[in-house]
Amino acid sequence: MIVVTGATGNVGRTLVQALTTAGEQVTATSRGISAADVSEGVRHSRADLVDAESLRPVFAGADALFLQNGGTSAHLLNPTQILDVAHAAGIERVVLLSSQGVATRPRSASHGSTARAIEDAVRRSGMGWTILRPGGFHSNALAWAESVRTRRTVTAPFGDTGLPTVDPADIAEVAAVTLRKDDHSGRIYELTGPALTSPRQRAGAIGEAIGEPVRFVEQTRDEARSEMVQFMPEPVVDTTLDILGEPTPAECRISPDVEHILGGTPRTFTDWARRHAALFR
Repeated sequence: MIVVTGATGNVGRTLVQALTTAGEQVTATSRGISAADVSEGVRHSRADLVDAESLRPVFAGADALFLQNGGTSAHLLNPTQILDVAHAAGIERVVLLSSQGVATRPRSASHGSTARAIEDAVRRSGMGWTILRPGGFHSNALAWAESVRTRRTVTAPFGDTGLPTVDPADIAEVAAVTLRKDDHSGRIYELTGPALTSPRQRAGAIGEAIGEPVRFVEQTRDEARSEMVQFMPEPVVDTTLDILGEPTPAECRISPDVEHILGGTPRTFTDWARRHAALFR
């Protein structure tokens, strides 16, 4: 049995599908999960990573765990408690969805040090472990969906700064492989897409996918910050804008790890836009 936390998210939902297709028994969990979120035969159970005790019945009978790092709520987690509960339940392997920022922004509490603390807890857990460190997701472009649908416009800062964003489907497939095979134990994988793309290029790819031009409007950093602080903590916003506007060489590096593990080229942003075109029409 494999437990997938964050099972209704961009990565978790696809991971559950990949594991069940491979014949694995899966328990899908998140705070608000329901039967409508999973296919027939997939066990589902509500639990909250912030409450380690709520995970005890979820972990019962499992031997592997996919642990997402809590995203913007990561600072609320007690990873040692979560992992102690998992180990006591008999789980032998954990795959952690971490962040590239552990290596590239180690001084950032939002992107580096908090994620590092969770990684350290995983290493000390007594279980076999694999750590996945993606950069930005292709699916971050869903923040533009409403403006594309209603105005055929994308508004974003740093219009011509490229980053190798990664498809959540590739992250999920890498996670499925590392959960099922123990030869990835003790490894850290950096997950990126196959090419640098800029916000302007991604807007163009969405336009091609929906068959209509999408206009790109470049914001200043201050304009973008004013919008982002409405739904993200200020430290997260500031570090995110630093990455988007002045990425380090490491953040621009195209990693070979997805191709190495999956045996094929990572999915491009254009691929992702075509698969999700209906969300932008």
